Amino acid sequence: MEYKNPIILGDYSDPDVIRYKDNFYLIASSFNHTPIIPILKSKNLIDWKILRYVSDKLPYEKYNEVCHGDGVWAPSIRYHNGFFYILAPFPDEGIWVYKTNDIENGKFESWCLIKGKGYEDPCPIWTSDGKCYLVLAFAKSRAGFNSCLGLFEFSPDLRSVLSDGYKIIFDGHNTQPTIEGPKFYYRNDMYYILAPAGSVKTGWQTALRSKNIYGPYEEKIVMAQNDSKINGPHQGALVDLKDGRDIFIHFQDLDAYGRIIHLEPVTWYNDWPIIGSVKDLLLCGTPVDSYEYFINKESNYKIVTSDNFDKDKLSLMWQNPANTNMPYYSFNNGLIIKCLYHNEKAKNSLNLYPYSLLTKLMYKSFRVKVEIEFDFKSNNDEAGLILMGEEYAYISKELIDSKYYICIKSGKFNECDNILYKELSDSNNIIFNLEFIYPGIYRFGINNKYINIKFNAKKGRWIGAKYGIFARGITNTGSAKFKYFKVKEIKK
Repeated sequence: MEYKNPIILGDYSDPDVIRYKDNFYLIASSFNHTPIIPILKSKNLIDWKILRYVSDKLPYEKYNEVCHGDGVWAPSIRYHNGFFYILAPFPDEGIWVYKTNDIENGKFESWCLIKGKGYEDPCPIWTSDGKCYLVLAFAKSRAGFNSCLGLFEFSPDLRSVLSDGYKIIFDGHNTQPTIEGPKFYYRNDMYYILAPAGSVKTGWQTALRSKNIYGPYEEKIVMAQNDSKINGPHQGALVDLKDGRDIFIHFQDLDAYGRIIHLEPVTWYNDWPIIGSVKDLLLCGTPVDSYEYFINKESNYKIVTSDNFDKDKLSLMWQNPANTNMPYYSFNNGLIIKCLYHNEKAKNSLNLYPYSLLTKLMYKSFRVKVEIEFDFKSNNDEAGLILMGEEYAYISKELIDSKYYICIKSGKFNECDNILYKELSDSNNIIFNLEFIYPGIYRFGINNKYINIKFNAKKGRWIGAKYGIFARGITNTGSAKFKYFKVKEIKK
């Protein structure tokens, strides 16, 4: 039986993966979105489900506002001495540790490990002599430089810094520009760092190795696009299987679809991990389009894309674009969202409104159908369906000058939204539609009839486009009941 790449056509950027017993756990960047750091689970590396999130909120007041592209960049996950450690970098603030003894149900203890700007992509390793080290990269926009990897030494419990700052252990300016996303491994008495270089869109996968953790490190490009259609291919995780084989999971940047997930075979040759299909072991691997299952185990896991709002909690598919500090929703035969006022900027620019519920694109082409019952109380109460990115559009019903209108609006990050379509509507119950066609052309509809205004989907800041629902207002008195949110793939 063969699988096809991508194994997840969804924006799970900067994946890191570990195997624990018979299960695999994947974490990803969440940037400014909450809850933070999704944890996905799989039994066979192909079928995944969202298990939980690491925390409900970002740990800084700054994120009570929408800060596009900030927040958690490229966390790592490791298991050591009975505990799971997730290291989460905030490039403007520092590196946090989240620790639990039960990855599926346990509470996470958290603390700030390092304060400072510019640190990204941290990954720890515990050595056989009881020491703990952390490799990381540097964000040029904050640190003033990049293309280097640094090393810290910490206490084994990841509580105290033992080194006097970091030491640069690899400088990639000449041969591995923009090297980042390093992941530490140990094999056959050598330390390995797997890291992408050359940029997200056009780069490659590099392996470094040394018998001394401080180097010097030999280097080899172990996977590149070559003659495949997989641009990048970018950072990911080397994972050992119980039978002694290794696999590699990485992302590919696919514009509005975000950073989607691929699974590759690994062939060890002369103590180098050659990733992907291999034509010449002296060169490097190429991403595969398909390959035989590594684990022949059936699974009903899937990433949910629809929500009937028939439970007393939100589906794990939903995230907000910032911390939400007011109770804004409840359940009563549907999801009732309050028309909240946040501030004047968010009143005029939906991309700055924290209380939107957004989810990832999971199909190349699809249709969305959402039924809404409106209970507006004052002018400017509004609710609807949105496709969010650096350029975005949405369809909504709004109370304007005591009259009800259906509007289609568009906007750009940090600019005011513009009305493109407006019609009177007295209906209290409306079905809004969204049709999204590969490679990213979309349009909205009302009661299953589409309006001939088309948009080009745009990615967000370091993420793909997202779509979802919202309600907002001025007096915090109105609301909208969302009866269901149904998504159906359009197949060729």
